[in-house]
Amino acid sequence: MKEQKGHLIKAVKDGSIAQEMEIEAGDRLLSINGEEVEDVFDYQYLMQDEYVEVSVLKPSGEEWLLEIDKEYEEGLGVEFENGLMDEYRSCCNKCIFCFIDQMPKGMRPTLYFKDDDSRLSFLQGNYVTLTNMSDHDVDRIIRYRLSPINISFQTTNPQLRCEMLHNRFAGEALKKVDRFFEAGIEMNGQIVLCKGINDGAELERSLSDLEKYLPHLRSVSVVPVGLSRFREGLYPLEPFTGEDARKVLQTVRRFQDRLYPEYGLHFVHASDEWYILAGQELPEEETYDGYLQLENGVGMLRLLLEEFEAAMSALLENGAQARWGGRRREISAVTGQISYPYIRRMADRMEEAFAGLTVHIWPIRNDFFGESITVTGLLTGQDIIAQLKGKRLGELLLLPQNLLRSQETVLLDDCTVEEIGNALQVPVDVVKSSGYDFVQSILGDF
Repeated sequence: MKEQKGHLIKAVKDGSIAQEMEIEAGDRLLSINGEEVEDVFDYQYLMQDEYVEVSVLKPSGEEWLLEIDKEYEEGLGVEFENGLMDEYRSCCNKCIFCFIDQMPKGMRPTLYFKDDDSRLSFLQGNYVTLTNMSDHDVDRIIRYRLSPINISFQTTNPQLRCEMLHNRFAGEALKKVDRFFEAGIEMNGQIVLCKGINDGAELERSLSDLEKYLPHLRSVSVVPVGLSRFREGLYPLEPFTGEDARKVLQTVRRFQDRLYPEYGLHFVHASDEWYILAGQELPEEETYDGYLQLENGVGMLRLLLEEFEAAMSALLENGAQARWGGRRREISAVTGQISYPYIRRMADRMEEAFAGLTVHIWPIRNDFFGESITVTGLLTGQDIIAQLKGKRLGELLLLPQNLLRSQETVLLDDCTVEEIGNALQVPVDVVKSSGYDFVQSILGDF
């Protein structure tokens, strides 16, 4: 079958430039200002000008050349069949720590897709290894001033990086960072730490190597490898201990203390798991440099606590306790084991402030992936149902939004929110991952 030219337009927004120019769903965008549009970044860059010439192919085969005067950076107002306007690029590595390789068979196909697409780094915050990035990709990132780009370093030791990623080009790929730095492209980095492999002296080396990219490399997060129970035939990796975590935090703090006075950035950040594993308190909010690494679990709990405190203070200052009166409410909420102590602390504070309020916080053990997986976002519906059967849940069960697929009500194991509610015979609400929404959902309307 002959491949069709251009990018298929799926929908046209009402009142948009496209509608005014009689562009319709089913048309195909061919070029802008005479340049072929490769993907969404070409589209966004070429549409910045206040005057553009847009070539469109109609289903009849007729080509239209449209001359358009518009506002700076204003788009056509169209939705393309593919958000990237190109195929997604799958990962060409075989990383020893890859979580996708640790999933059981029989789950939905999309969960097994390994992306390593630099474009998703800008659009969705994904971290990329650079091994799938061509010189052409680098040129376009620099030309379009796309930033930040989020990079999975793992190590700056070229030979070790090749071994960890099972890719003989993985060490060479690090040279792309030099080009981004020279061009002033903002970056964030990630190191997935594997015990006995890239920790200890290797971690010290990597962080020392990466600090030369300050201030354009704004942050580097250090996160522990996630180990599921489905590791048969995979590289033997060990979980970290509390003592290991304390050593990692010592390293992180040493770099922070040295670099902050010079750059005004703490630069190296440990994910929340390290503090909990080490039995140490979370750092204060200012340590996170504006939460540059939330998607990596760096500062997520601190932000939640700060938002919760702000929400509670506002309520109490505005006389919420008086409005609450003698009301009675019993409610439950689900969380992963790692965040349970903090969620329980928040619930206790609310129960003390609002007499008659009972909040059950249920930490769910991850039997599906294994007990070493303690984060909330990897819980499954079947574990929630099994562990809450027969429990006192009250009038409502709250599920955190990060359990669900984007824009849907389906968990990792394809169990739906509705199925959980039916199985437990309780209404279920989904709560956004913020302290403000937690307080609102617990108290309800009153």
